[in-house]
Amino acid sequence: YICYLINSIIFEKYNFSMNQNLFSEFSTGNVALGDAPQITKKDWLIQVNKDLKGKNFADTLVWQTSENFAVQPYYAAEDVANLPIKAIQAVQKNASSGGWQNCPLLKYTDEKTTNALIISYLKKGSDAVTIDFGEITINEINFIKLLSNIKLSESPIYFKTFQGLDVLANLAKFVHYQPKGGFRGDIIARSFSTTTTIINQETWKNAKEIIKNTSQYPHFQAFSVESHVFHNAGANAVQELAFTLASAITYLDQLTNLGLTIEEIVPKLEFSVSVGTNYFMEIAKLRALRYLWSKILESYDCPLPTVPCSVHCQTSSFYEATLSPYTNMLRATTEAMSAVIGGCNSLTILPYDAVFGSDSQSDFSERIARNIALIMKEEAYFDKTNDPAAGSYYIENLTNQLATSAWELCLKVENLGGVLIAFQQGFVQTEIEKSYQEKIKNLQNGKIMVGVNKFRVETETTAKEQKEAVLQGNILQNRRISEIYE
Repeated sequence: YICYLINSIIFEKYNFSMNQNLFSEFSTGNVALGDAPQITKKDWLIQVNKDLKGKNFADTLVWQTSENFAVQPYYAAEDVANLPIKAIQAVQKNASSGGWQNCPLLKYTDEKTTNALIISYLKKGSDAVTIDFGEITINEINFIKLLSNIKLSESPIYFKTFQGLDVLANLAKFVHYQPKGGFRGDIIARSFSTTTTIINQETWKNAKEIIKNTSQYPHFQAFSVESHVFHNAGANAVQELAFTLASAITYLDQLTNLGLTIEEIVPKLEFSVSVGTNYFMEIAKLRALRYLWSKILESYDCPLPTVPCSVHCQTSSFYEATLSPYTNMLRATTEAMSAVIGGCNSLTILPYDAVFGSDSQSDFSERIARNIALIMKEEAYFDKTNDPAAGSYYIENLTNQLATSAWELCLKVENLGGVLIAFQQGFVQTEIEKSYQEKIKNLQNGKIMVGVNKFRVETETTAKEQKEAVLQGNILQNRRISEIYE
């Protein structure tokens, strides 16, 4: 009522009429809003060049990304007029809302301790849990104790191991319902990062058996295709997308050669993607991934509507720092936002002290990591919108640029004979090494990493002699960009 009185006084004092067109000078050209002419991007550029007073527009306002994209300071509708916007948007997460699983990662120790941690995480806001078994022999674990008081039909559990058939055999002893969760592990990525993993025909037969044995569980993933190995070696977004998709194509080819159909394989496949600190680029990367995957499936004559693309995201360990480790919280927050806005189905936020090793993680750091996702969901309501980036002129343009460049590189890999042969020839390593060295050079030439090469507290000002980061052997190393200053 008070607001009504105030409005009445203002309208009476200034003789405003309800049918007056206020602020018509801000019109977009619609006659109903006023008679002001429509301002085009060309008009905007003319005015900006006047305001620059002789300075070069490109040198002053346009910046280059590590993917060699020229990012303009301003985007308009005309910048996306000829892009496949409808096709890009059509394949984004097609659930009724933008919800995701808050899925922390924990390292297996023993049945009792790990069980207690899982139950604690689920009670404190996690929706699912990933258990990293490392090199532990699965058949030595008592799964009844490990999963005591945990119902997999309600609380998804993901098993990070390459002993999937043994896990399924143990679950079959006491799980007599539809479990949720699945396996997280990419044998191709593992072969790229170790010298002990050899891929042969038995590898693909094992993957086929896991798919067959989980076919009756629609909410249980059989395997993941991971970008982490490329991301953590220093790849840029284009390389990460291209090499990850090339890996997925290898799975499709090998498994269909063994007699599986695309319809059997694709619903059991999940992408697991690292999300870095380049906020808008990472949003576009996830959207481009879904778009390119849809184009790949079309080439395999796969009925797209029946096989939505499932994407798990994990905040980047590549950008974590041991110097000023609390800054890792801030990086993880922007990375998590990129993942959610980009449409992830599940999200793992690494604790800020995970950089020191899993044994050093504190209850405080794990709670903060968990609460980042909870704040986005419970207070920021990011789960209420599906594909919130849709319609952004900049992000739609960036999505298309990423998709186009990544597809060109992916085709180059395929022309070499596929990602496995391209890796054997050193192509993948060489391309990523160039990108990594460029990232290092940018840091050394003034690009700021807070708490690492600038804004360090007094006790951290004595930097170690900068290390020369070079490729070692023929594998992709798990690196962090801040290591040269630590």
